[in-house]
Amino acid sequence: MDHAARQSLIERYIAAYNAFDIDGMVALLHDEVRFENHAGGELTVATDGREAFRALAEQSSGLFSTREQRVSGWQFGPDRTLVDIDYRGTLARDIPGGPVAGTVLELKGRSEFGFVGDRIAYLADHG
Repeated sequence: MDHAARQSLIERYIAAYNAFDIDGMVALLHDEVRFENHAGGELTVATDGREAFRALAEQSSGLFSTREQRVSGWQFGPDRTLVDIDYRGTLARDIPGGPVAGTVLELKGRSEFGFVGDRIAYLADHG
């Protein structure tokens, strides 16, 4: 898959994410997709397979009333694409011991994408 095809696939994934379109996100994933979330240098969540990813995406989407990922940079490697992300989301409900509903979170992070054929087979979010 060339760089333009990778970029197009990632942009479609991010558009689906921003629209809370879980079916649209999952449609772009390989059956055996690996998802990882890293925070503070630690692996905090990992899933294997589309259905496990779907379950996590459905659970996570309920935390926010609005959310938006914006790409601020691209790095294309031979096997992976790194995407710098500016994130903004509004909490839909209180987080126990944390911020309350209505709080706007603004974060910077990086997502790493790997591919098999024309699907996303690896996705790691680093925040």
